[in-house]
Amino acid sequence: MAVPVPLVFDAPRRGMPPRHLADLDSAERKAAVTELGLPAFRADQLARQYYGRLEADPEKMTDLPAAVRDKVGAALFPTLLTPLKHIMCDAGETRKTLWKANDGTLLESVLMRYPDRSTLCISSQAGCGMACPFCATGQAGLTRNLSTAEIVDQVRAAAADLRDGDVAGGPGRLSNIVFMGMGEPLANYKRVVAAVRRITSPAPDGLGISARSVVVSTVGLAPAIRKLADEGLSVTLAVSLHTPDDELRDTLVPVNNRWPIAEVLDAARYYADKSGRRVSIEYILIKDMNDQPWRADLLGKKLRKALGQFVHVNLIPLNPTPGSKWDASTKAVEREFVRRVIAQGVTCTVRDTRGQEIAAACGQLAAEG
Repeated sequence: MAVPVPLVFDAPRRGMPPRHLADLDSAERKAAVTELGLPAFRADQLARQYYGRLEADPEKMTDLPAAVRDKVGAALFPTLLTPLKHIMCDAGETRKTLWKANDGTLLESVLMRYPDRSTLCISSQAGCGMACPFCATGQAGLTRNLSTAEIVDQVRAAAADLRDGDVAGGPGRLSNIVFMGMGEPLANYKRVVAAVRRITSPAPDGLGISARSVVVSTVGLAPAIRKLADEGLSVTLAVSLHTPDDELRDTLVPVNNRWPIAEVLDAARYYADKSGRRVSIEYILIKDMNDQPWRADLLGKKLRKALGQFVHVNLIPLNPTPGSKWDASTKAVEREFVRRVIAQGVTCTVRDTRGQEIAAACGQLAAEG
C-alpha cells in the first residue's frame, strides 16, 4: 500500500534548538548583536571567528572583550551538537560521528578522506519520513528537521578537525559536502537552502566551500527541485531514482506515488537548464529487484531523452542492513548494468562504497544510535 507523503516542504519548528549565529544572515547577525548592546561591527567579528577560524567557543575569541563573552555565548553560541562517538575504518580515513543534539536527538555525519579531496556526508533531518524500504534511516521514521545551524555546525566541526590534524592523514582541508546523510534535504527546504548559503559564501558570511563541490540529494520532490533551480545556488543536484519504471519505484521510493518518474525527470531537466550543471542520478543496485538488463536499457533511454548530456548515473552497490531481505547485486550483474547504461549514451560509474563495516555507506546511515 502506498505510503502518504506530505506536500509541505517544511515541517513546523517544533522542538527546534535555540537560536545560533549560523541561523542568521548578515542583517540578522547585526540586529542580534545590537540587541545585546554591542556595536554592530561585532557581528562580522563573531562571524569571522565562526566561519573563518572555525571557532564556536566565545571564551576562545580573544578579540571579543572578556566581559561580554558569557553573554554572547548564551545568546548566539549555544551548544547544538555533542559528539557521542567516532567510529573509524579505512585506516582511519573514513570516520562516522554520532551526534547528540541538545534535546537528545541523535544524528550522524560521515567524513571520508581521499588522495585528492575530503568529503563530508551530512544530515539534514533526524531520521527520514520518505519510508524507502531498503534504507535503515527511512524505516526509522522522521524525528524532526534539523535547524540551519545544526546542519552548518556538522561542516564547521569537520573542517576544524581536518585543519587541526585530528583525522588520520594529517592536517587537511574540507573540500566537498554531500547532503546524503539522514533525511530528505528538500523536505527541510528553507533550512537546507540557508545552510547551503552559509556553507558556500565566503567569510564573514560563510565557510567558503565552492558551490560546485556541494551535492544536494532528493528522492524526487519535483516542485522543490524546481524551486531549488530558481535559487541560483549552482550546487549539484542528485536524484535518488533507483529504478526507471513507476511500478517498482512506487514501492522502492513511496514519494513516487505523488511525483512519478516523468515529472521528476522533467524537474531535473529544469534544474540542469537553469544551473548549467549535470544532474547525478543515484541508483542503488539491489539483487533481483532493480538490476535486470532491461531496466538498465530503459534507464539509459529515459535519461538520454529527458536530460541529454546533462546527466550522470552513480551506481551504488547496496549496503545491506542487519536482518534485511535486500542484498547487493553480484559484480558481474553490476558490470553488465553499467555497460548497458553507457551503451545508451549515458555516463555511468560505480560509487566507492567506503565505510560499509561501520554502517556509513551513503543512504544506509544506521539508526540504532
